[in-house]
Amino acid sequence: MDDETRHHWSLITTPTGIEWSGRTRYAAAMYFFQQGEMSAEVLEVYRISSRLDAEDPLDVLRRWKMGSEWIARVEAWRAHDGNAGDGSA
Repeated sequence: MDDETRHHWSLITTPTGIEWSGRTRYAAAMYFFQQGEMSAEVLEVYRISSRLDAEDPLDVLRRWKMGSEWIARVEAWRAHDGNAGDGSA
């Protein structure tokens, strides 16, 4: 995984509740969308959540029963201390 991708993984997993965290996660989501790693529907959830710093987009995806592949990738990234996410773990 290159440094830019690793950086965007750290951004998309920014904890909720931090000022501007929703916008930070959305910016990173746009990166993954442009790389072909995220669907338009999942990106839209990040867009909607971008102004809601306390809202975790993964929780929204779970409630709406969509984006299960993306949720699994983020959970794998988090579980391996940020060393996953590119399918190599």
